Amino acid sequence: MSERLKKKKPDWNVRKEFLQTVWYESKRAGLDVSLVMGLIQVESNFRKFAVSSVGARGYMQVMPFWTRVLGDGDAGKLFHMQTNLRFGCVILRHYLDRERGDLFLTLGRYNGSRGRAPYPNAVLGARRVWEYSA
Repeated sequence: MSERLKKKKPDWNVRKEFLQTVWYESKRAGLDVSLVMGLIQVESNFRKFAVSSVGARGYMQVMPFWTRVLGDGDAGKLFHMQTNLRFGCVILRHYLDRERGDLFLTLGRYNGSRGRAPYPNAVLGARRVWEYSA
């Protein structure tokens, strides 16, 4: 994954820390790493300080209200790499459980577009780029 991410994160140490954190938080939440990488690509294109038109923040575009649900209410922490990845993975896991493993509905719920195909299809397409190949 490191070589594929080089254009977005040219510094080796930054890239290594990012990938290690994605791996750790994905595994901690019981998620496939390539799925999380695909979601990050679609949500923020690997931009740490991305902010959406509705206020979602960071790599995984976490909405600030989640900091009151999962944390101490400090939305500024969503720009901290590990916090953003942890919250995003916990939220994705929550929706995956809620949708009984249906990845299409899970991704739609994560994005707020449940039942519509463009977003889930984009994430699943991006996921293929990050799947391990020997």
